[in-house]
Order: sequence, then C-alpha cells, then structure tokens
Amino acid sequence: MQKWIMSTLFFGACTLAIVLMFTMNAGPKGAAKQEATMPEVTLDTAAAEATLKANCISCHGNSLEGGVGPNLQKVGAELDEQKLYKTITKGKGGMMPSFKDKLKEEEIANVAKFLATKK
Repeated sequence: MQKWIMSTLFFGACTLAIVLMFTMNAGPKGAAKQEATMPEVTLDTAAAEATLKANCISCHGNSLEGGVGPNLQKVGAELDEQKLYKTITKGKGGMMPSFKDKLKEEEIANVAKFLATKK
C-alpha cells in the first residue's frame, strides 16, 4: 500500500513538473514588451548619418552597399523601424553585433527610423 501511494505521489510530481516546464514563460511577463519598445524620436537625418558612419560603414560599406554585412540601401522595403531597432539593439546571428551598450536608445531609434526610409 505504501509503495502504491509513493509511486502515485512521484508520478503526480513529475507530471506537474513537466506541465509547468512547458507552460511557464522564461522571464517576467513585461520583459518581452519592454525590449521591443522603441523610444519616440524625431528623425534627425544628419545625426543618423553620422552614427552610421561612426559605427556601421566598416561592415555595410560607405554607401550602405554591403560588404561583410548586407546591403542596407533599400532595407526599409523589407523591415520596419521596429524590426530595425530590435536588430540594432540585440544584434543578429554571429555577424551583426549588439549596439545596446555602445549607443543610446535614442541614437538606435534614430538610425532605425532613418534606415526605414530607405526603400
């Protein structure tokens, strides 16, 4: 009788652990929304171009024609400013580094807004 009770409790605990593992989020509920939120900025083309020249031309080329990184001359036709902001902030794959520690959020948002106009 005692073996039966212990087996039932063990099976129930394992089942509960598996259910919780697959249904719970990895982080806080608001974390994903906060990461994706781009600050509101007014497009400053001159500042965006200066930021691009200081940080991006080594991979994307002087005219954003591509090189080590992809061509960005018409990137706005493929990605909106929110997706561009996320890519610049977090990086992408092994090639595109994250700029969240190098640039201010507003600078990244300005560059994302600028690149979104490239269609």
